[in-house]
Amino acid sequence: MYHYKTIKIEINNRVGVIEFNRPEVMNAFNEEMVGEVTSAMKELNNDKSVACIIIKGNGRCFSAGFDMKEASQKSLKGKTQWKKELTKDFDFTMQFWHSKKPTIAAVHGYCLAGAFEVMLACDISIAEEKTFLGEPEVRFGSGIIAMLAPWVTGPKQAKEILLTGNDRLTANQCLQMGLLNYVEKGEGVFQKSFDIARQICMASERSVQLTKQSINQSFEFAGFKKALSNSLEIDTEIESDESPERLLFNKIRKEQGLKKALEWRDSKFK
Repeated sequence: MYHYKTIKIEINNRVGVIEFNRPEVMNAFNEEMVGEVTSAMKELNNDKSVACIIIKGNGRCFSAGFDMKEASQKSLKGKTQWKKELTKDFDFTMQFWHSKKPTIAAVHGYCLAGAFEVMLACDISIAEEKTFLGEPEVRFGSGIIAMLAPWVTGPKQAKEILLTGNDRLTANQCLQMGLLNYVEKGEGVFQKSFDIARQICMASERSVQLTKQSINQSFEFAGFKKALSNSLEIDTEIESDESPERLLFNKIRKEQGLKKALEWRDSKFK
């Protein structure tokens, strides 16, 4: 039980901790990690000794999002292939929202792209004060897998973040926008996360789970589920469309490597 390659699992005082463990690639989500995190979430949700789950990252950051190197090697074609792939990524992200046990994201370093969406999907989010967060997808012709930002912060701020591809949001900016619950210094981010998790653990487990369900349903009654499903269709449209930006990005990546492609992507925004 709880033996994985790309993540670490710890249970302490009824708090389950999932730690992304691919520090050499900024904890990028590859297929193996997606599968292992999903398995761990199922196990922790079924483990009667666990009442709350913290998500964190090993090394210098929480995560840089989905593994672009792995994704670029798949050569997906057409809407059918893209829809299947994006649905897997969508389900991975939304499992933190749907988890019957509360989820807390403890982020540091960088929390970008798909990882930013994972952070938004968690019930409570806490960041180290020097963390940079954001969604750079539009910069290279990609879409948003789980369109959570408008529901968390509101349409005006969500549009500014997503339409500019801002990936240098500070923790304090995110706190002001309601994307984070707290900002802490250094190691305080995990301690704060653990303290809140313990408060949750001391409450009635059934009441906590039903209250979370009720809050989630209030969003779903307002159209949340339908809106996200529609956004996934739009993301499929974006990803399957071979835009000039995407074609050039992929050309540079194939000829010069991912690092050069990312430098090209970011050079236009300096």
